[in-house]
Amino acid sequence: MKILVVGSGGREHALAWGCARSGHEVLSAPGNPGMSAVARHVGSADMEEVQEAAQRESVDLVVVGPEAPLADGMVNRLQRVGVRAFGPVAAGAKIESSKSYAKQIMASAGVATARTVVAKSLDAGLQAVRAIAGPCVVKADGLAAGKGVVVAEEQRQAEEAVRACFAGRYGESGAVVLVEEFLEGEELSLLVLCDGKRILPLPVAQDHKPIGEGDTGANTGGMGAYSPVPSANDQLVEEVLDSVIEPVLWGLQRDGVVYQGVLYAGLMLTGTGPKVLEFNCRFGDPECQAVLPRLGGDLGELLMRTAEGILSDVAVETRVEAALTVVAAAQDYPEAPRKGDVIEGVAAAEKVPGAVVFQAGTALDSGRLVTAGGRVLAVTGTGSSLQAARDTAYQAMEKISWQGQQVRYDIGYRALG
Repeated sequence: MKILVVGSGGREHALAWGCARSGHEVLSAPGNPGMSAVARHVGSADMEEVQEAAQRESVDLVVVGPEAPLADGMVNRLQRVGVRAFGPVAAGAKIESSKSYAKQIMASAGVATARTVVAKSLDAGLQAVRAIAGPCVVKADGLAAGKGVVVAEEQRQAEEAVRACFAGRYGESGAVVLVEEFLEGEELSLLVLCDGKRILPLPVAQDHKPIGEGDTGANTGGMGAYSPVPSANDQLVEEVLDSVIEPVLWGLQRDGVVYQGVLYAGLMLTGTGPKVLEFNCRFGDPECQAVLPRLGGDLGELLMRTAEGILSDVAVETRVEAALTVVAAAQDYPEAPRKGDVIEGVAAAEKVPGAVVFQAGTALDSGRLVTAGGRVLAVTGTGSSLQAARDTAYQAMEKISWQGQQVRYDIGYRALG
């Protein structure tokens, strides 16, 4: 098949890598310097250009990686002109693009989640914070590139987060704010392929959101992930499928949405059972970089069958026992990441047996690889155990450097210590 991957981050690099590994011809729009090894660049991620490239190149499948083009209706547009696309239509992507809508779906479907107040004014948001009178989570309702969530341990911090939303820090995405109770427990990421009728769970993963070791500091888009998660056995996964995934998909269907693509459930394993933190309408990043290297079989075929609505009799094959991904971020990330620092050692890292380097916020400057975003790249190690995968990932990461590089050295600590 000829597959066009839309996006330029680590998730898209992993998708392109996985499809190329299955023997497919892969194109990218726009891609990144690292993706050039597995994909041919054909243009930008502009919706019109993607459509033109897909038709000009006679692609068999367009895989839309990021949430923004999904929410803007890229799949709708491609479907209208007869181009097969992987990902939900805009109405399905609303499960991520509007957190308040996701809460409505969960409420109607009886899905357990944090108690939430949806505030449409500054005064209402501040009142919600004061009513909780303890640790809480403040979220911008719309898409904010992974930066619209503040876990506030103190009332003052929560009030500042609410004020920042209504002051325009996240643009229109912060015009509505959610104030949620703080949930304690262990986080879990479950990604499920949905063909409109059937669901197919992928291996579970655990993300590390905070910038600092021991899960301290500001929230990020994710500083690392690993799969499998020892605390998530088959029984727990079945429980989540029955009590979360299926009811939400039925709720979407009642709203007239036939959901096709990947549905990501971010969960907290609390003392009273799993509760939903968030839904994403696309592969998680960096969970994607930890899950896809574990998969056997043909990734491109799996994505195509999802888009065609024929996931019946398909099983997920595992290729390796474990994978662990470590993210390296730019100086001053997540607030104001510095760009233009020269990156050294990627080629050496890629020579480490069992390691894969997925680029994200990178660019070429006079032939040199430089930082061009917050989360610059991710190194995934694979192995026969989580410890082996972790050792490989950090062995490869040690070969990569640039000025101000930020790396957490405790990815997987909940499972490995």
